[in-house]
Amino acid sequence: MFPEFEVVPAVDMQDGQVVQLVGGERGTGTEYGDPVEAARRWVDAGASTLHLVDLDGAFEGERENAPAVDAILDDVDVDVQLGGGIRTVADATDLLERGVDRVILGTAAVENPEIVAEISDEHPGSVTVSLDAKDGEVVVSGWTEGTGLDPAEAATRYEELGAGAILFTDVDVEGQLEGVRTDPVRRVVEAVDIPVIASGGVATIEDVQALEAAGASAVVVGSALYEGQFTLEEAMAAIE
Repeated sequence: MFPEFEVVPAVDMQDGQVVQLVGGERGTGTEYGDPVEAARRWVDAGASTLHLVDLDGAFEGERENAPAVDAILDDVDVDVQLGGGIRTVADATDLLERGVDRVILGTAAVENPEIVAEISDEHPGSVTVSLDAKDGEVVVSGWTEGTGLDPAEAATRYEELGAGAILFTDVDVEGQLEGVRTDPVRRVVEAVDIPVIASGGVATIEDVQALEAAGASAVVVGSALYEGQFTLEEAMAAIE
């Protein structure tokens, strides 16, 4: 997983459309069209991994965008990681067997940490635990509920349970195109030996380079790509 630093395009879905939220707040989204077309666009531009999120699943706990996910899996031939509404071992197993390479667990992992071990035992390396941080604590349920957990300490615990990677999202800067904060990312990177995927705030190619320098193994980019701040090709060239 991520033998070299990767730029991973995000395909966040709500009501069957690609959406980018600001700070994780519902109702702040800008729509960017059909998820399958977006996925194909990023693969054609050179993406090796796609980051899919079912936002309806994240907020409501039900994977409302499953048809779009299935269509993307049928259409592309790159690694796919999926989060949003995956609550049980059965949910995760079904997705992995359907062709998803990695499932992203957020709320489910916080509420039942052992689910990480249960899935990882059967599918080693397939679980990425999503640690979304707001005001320095992990938040869940679509970034609406605080947990009191420190992201770096939580990352260590999930690594022990068999997580293959950590997805660290800095919610305070997510979707705002105002730049990244490397210190929170570096804290999580230094706490674990598994890959850390950074997310949130990327506005420039320099932000991508800063996250690579902070030790992240990959960065998820959404709004900056959709708004044309830079192209995927430009970002990939900047980290070669």
